[in-house]
Amino acid sequence: MMLFRYIFLVLFLSDSLRNFHVSGCDVNCADKPVFTPSRLVVKYGDPTSATCVACQGVCHDKLFGLEKSVGDVTENGTMLYWTVGKLTDWDPSPMCYYNTDSGDQCCTTLPVIVYQPPENVSISFVNHSGPMFENSQYTLQCIVENIAPVGNLVVTFYRGQTELSRQKSSSKPQDKPVTDTFTLNVNISKEDNGAQYWCEAKLELGPEGPQPPPVVTSENITATVHYGPHLQKTGNLESIKITEGQSLQLNCSAVGNPSPSYIWTVPPESHSSFNDSVVTIKSVGFEHNGQYTCKVSSEDRTATVTFTVDVQADVIPYIITAVVIAAVVIVFVGLIVYFQYYRHNKMGHYNLKDVLSFHKRQAVPLDP
Repeated sequence: MMLFRYIFLVLFLSDSLRNFHVSGCDVNCADKPVFTPSRLVVKYGDPTSATCVACQGVCHDKLFGLEKSVGDVTENGTMLYWTVGKLTDWDPSPMCYYNTDSGDQCCTTLPVIVYQPPENVSISFVNHSGPMFENSQYTLQCIVENIAPVGNLVVTFYRGQTELSRQKSSSKPQDKPVTDTFTLNVNISKEDNGAQYWCEAKLELGPEGPQPPPVVTSENITATVHYGPHLQKTGNLESIKITEGQSLQLNCSAVGNPSPSYIWTVPPESHSSFNDSVVTIKSVGFEHNGQYTCKVSSEDRTATVTFTVDVQADVIPYIITAVVIAAVVIVFVGLIVYFQYYRHNKMGHYNLKDVLSFHKRQAVPLDP
């Protein structure tokens, strides 16, 4: 009976000493244990394994071993094999060691990163729903749920395919899954109407991790921006001079969301009303002289432009009439002068007394 107890005690102490280590083990000893691989990155729930050579030659007669919180260990001389069928421990890093003659320990810890991609990634505007307004600032929020390790998380915000911001987690590093929130302030303009915002969560786990790194993206949210109205052309407050009878066009076109409406105030003498962006008068008259004011509205936002129209008389018809009259007068006067000259120089001047005297002197005397 005593012999049996002695054998049991020896076996127990031998096993206890093999697995005994002190917290202050030497990690800088000359012949420290070597793990292969030197670093592990494992997805939560996946199998994994590593090999440790406890020492190269000085520990054959020493106590050595591999301390672990999960998995199995098998030995082959000073080579130790650590295997895990399904890794469900968030901090499983095993330690390989051996005891020196002085009672110290020489050890190496295998870094094991257990990761879990996020269960969900979502994006929204903080404390806001519905349409936004230009020239205002809003806050985008990206929530990454149940991710590990959060210290390796990088979140990127996008507008369409344009990267807006890349952020690393500022949370305290933890091994277990956590939910983290990232925010980004954005200044909204009319160009953002219809733009799609989204974010992605990426686990950057180094060269030992999966390639490419695990990425989970949010759904897109489409921005609806109310803006304007913005006038495409500004009105000329100086006088727009136009000749009577010409065509007049006043352009008050504007862009906005919702689509703008137009109200025109025109000179009362024109007896016209308009509700489109462009006013067209095919032939202006003096009744169209005056100010034209266009008021553009989009929701409770307005813009106003004023045109001053100065209709001037068309002098060309008067000039043509004057030229025609002058021509007629010149022709008439010319005809009078001509006929006077013709009568004076072509027909000559005859005196009846002279004519009779000429015939009298040419008479032939009669024979007796």
